[in-house]
Amino acid sequence: MTGTTHGRMRRGSRWTLLVWGGAAGLLALPAIAMRFTAEVNWTAGDFLAMGAMLLVAAGLVELAVRLSGDIAYRLGACVAVAASFLLIWINLAVGIVGSEDNRANQLFAGVLATALLGAVLAGFRPAGMARAMVAAAVAQGLVCLTVFAMGQGLILAATGVFAGLWLAAAALFARAARKDAA
Repeated sequence: MTGTTHGRMRRGSRWTLLVWGGAAGLLALPAIAMRFTAEVNWTAGDFLAMGAMLLVAAGLVELAVRLSGDIAYRLGACVAVAASFLLIWINLAVGIVGSEDNRANQLFAGVLATALLGAVLAGFRPAGMARAMVAAAVAQGLVCLTVFAMGQGLILAATGVFAGLWLAAAALFARAARKDAA
């Protein structure tokens, strides 16, 4: 992907380098930190889990780069993938609701399912992606209400951050959709 075609970079090659290089760099950070501090103590399983998550995340961004040359679409996909990645990572590491062992954290799988199903049903077209991301933000809010109704506490800060990410992705996809319509 890093070659040239008629003197120009192939579509997506810079994104490819940035995405896959960034993923490799993120995976290397804990290994480097472990050499300097006992505070970071990852097992082989931790590296495998993070490697799998980064592989999926980078692959999804790569897919988005191939689906559209529009920068708003690409950035929308990056924000949506980042929101998904962070939601999974935080829940695996410490949990959003209580600890990582709290079963209420499984409710967040519904948010991810909403975003993914919406994207698939939209055929990954920008207008449909915008609607799917709004649906994910609504699902995020519904999880917050459900957790509160279960007596598990109020998770407003996390809900605000994640709903904001889903809505930012929606705005970027909507911008890409307006460009498509023009």
